Amino acid sequence: MVKATVRDLRYRFSRVEQLLKDGEEILITKRGTAIASLAPLKTRVSARRPDFLGRLQRIYGDKVLAVSGAELLAEERARY
Repeated sequence: MVKATVRDLRYRFSRVEQLLKDGEEILITKRGTAIASLAPLKTRVSARRPDFLGRLQRIYGDKVLAVSGAELLAEERARY
């Protein structure tokens, strides 16, 4: 754990910020007494997106439909 003073926060915040980005936990002191601690945020693991294309290939394989989706949509729109 790295120590930093209130003065460091005020005048050298970019250095303190870089320490936080590097994953360091910082103990804030004032007149030699610890008054707070700063800890970096825990990084979130992004959720994996489903493999839609892989799923379609597993379901339908190499099947080619006789009518395309665009043609079906055009037919639906012409109905009204």
